[in-house]
Amino acid sequence: MKTKKEIATTEVKLNGFEQITGAEALLKSLIEEGVDTIFGYPGGAIMPVYDKLLDFEDKLNHILTRHEQGAAHAAQAYAMVTGKPGICFATSGPGSTNLITGIANAYLDSVPVIFITAQVVSSLIGSDAFQETDILGVSMPVTKWNCQVKRAQDIPDAIAKAFYLATTGRPGPVLIDITKDAQIDKLPFKYRKCTYLRAYNPHIPLHTRAIESAAIMINHAEKPLILAGHGVLISKAEKELREFAEKTGIPVAVTLLGLSSFPAGHRLYTGFLGMHGNYGPNFLTNEADLIIAIGMRFDDRVTGNLKKYARQARIIHIEIDEAEINKNVQVDLEIHNDAKEVLQALTPQVKKASHESWIREFRICDKTENEKVIKSETRPEKGDIRMGEVVSMVSELTKGDAIIVTDVGQNQMSAARYFKFTEPNSLVTSGGMGTMGFGLPAAIGAKTGRPDKQVIAFLGDGGFQMTIQELGTILHYKIPVKIIILNNGYLGMVRQWQEMFFNKRYASTELVNPDFVTIAAGFSIQAKKVVKREDLKKSLTGLLNAEGPYLLDIQIEKEGNVLPMVEPGASVSEVTLNYKS
Repeated sequence: MKTKKEIATTEVKLNGFEQITGAEALLKSLIEEGVDTIFGYPGGAIMPVYDKLLDFEDKLNHILTRHEQGAAHAAQAYAMVTGKPGICFATSGPGSTNLITGIANAYLDSVPVIFITAQVVSSLIGSDAFQETDILGVSMPVTKWNCQVKRAQDIPDAIAKAFYLATTGRPGPVLIDITKDAQIDKLPFKYRKCTYLRAYNPHIPLHTRAIESAAIMINHAEKPLILAGHGVLISKAEKELREFAEKTGIPVAVTLLGLSSFPAGHRLYTGFLGMHGNYGPNFLTNEADLIIAIGMRFDDRVTGNLKKYARQARIIHIEIDEAEINKNVQVDLEIHNDAKEVLQALTPQVKKASHESWIREFRICDKTENEKVIKSETRPEKGDIRMGEVVSMVSELTKGDAIIVTDVGQNQMSAARYFKFTEPNSLVTSGGMGTMGFGLPAAIGAKTGRPDKQVIAFLGDGGFQMTIQELGTILHYKIPVKIIILNNGYLGMVRQWQEMFFNKRYASTELVNPDFVTIAAGFSIQAKKVVKREDLKKSLTGLLNAEGPYLLDIQIEKEGNVLPMVEPGASVSEVTLNYKS
């Protein structure tokens, strides 16, 4: 007959493995994957997990945001600046549905985030129980993979699979929905990392013949142009891109999410593409005889009118996701591989070259843009403070050594245009989804992931108020982010379109704003309002030198426009440099 001690030992271990709850197995699985930071918000269905979190405070740092959407954006930003997958927890029902915007944001921008949601007990699924929602059905279109776990013993394998899928191939968000009884029940814990899944092959052997063909095309081109996208950063191919460009002498343009993949001060850098991108790379796209697209998807903001896009050019598309190839733009040569591996194989095969006369065309465009747009935007002689002026001054004061986080709209485009990015992964912004409210929680995630770096958030007064509650998270954890509100009293980008295309009929875009300085004081955040140009540099210096969090409410030109602009339906070569209503 067994003693009580022997019975207890048998209950604790089964087949040599420790018996623990599903909640504890979840947390231990995350630790096995190297996780140390979680963003989340508790609730009834996920309470067993949060209870166990107290036992892992020495290994897992949990950041309690003030809304689940804030947790999702923070987790994405954390992933973008660290290169590690972000982790986000939420409860069932409204907790999980509040994540959807953040999940979609990570999906469209190819960022690996592991979303863990809780579900009602398995016996109640399908009964419309309190806070029950079919989160698998809701999230399916915007996740790389999702699953529901109803048994404790399935939790470790689900986590392992989630990490493998989220981080390999084209990365993206995954979601695991765990029932409450699976969190409570026990299992013999063992963890094995996932390195293979049947019918999923994220690593495709190099297309050597395609690379050889690409080298021939590149060696014979007279006006080649590199378009570098987010895939360069995802594959950590910044060094390879620079070596390839320097050997071939080919000018480099970048997409919005490709910013920081190539140093802004480099002689081959031509600026960023897109609706509000630089004049040269947009205008001269339709002059190039060869386009080498690397890790980008020919988004409509980059191509403008597809019927008029690069009709004269042969196109090489280097892209890890086959679904993106020939989706928007028909290409002449596809290389369905990782950008880093392709560039490593391609660079030895191309000839040393120089395209100085071609590059001079970009410099001429730069001069035109500087005279017609940049000079008046960054060095105005009179009038109200301008967005570009603020961003340009921050860039100079930091010498480009900062992580820039933006919201969406005019503040985003101005930051992209006028901050000189010199270090990889130094821009955190919402690209494909264009989510207003992204900036403030993303700044929290970026600073949590990179506490060694200065993190500066450029926000519009509209987007700031969408997630303003996350000031509470900054207060709670004393996160020293620097917040710059470019305050024009409008939903600025919508107002610009209303001015240009709707005869200045400003329908529901003018804002009546609260006193942001007073609000910041309520969260124990130092803050200051800036109205006069002569106070700007001193105020920005004070913000950058402050030890803790700091907010500047900068009153800018009310009806300022972001130019140049490729207007809807226009060709990328039909760029508007000047606009007068």
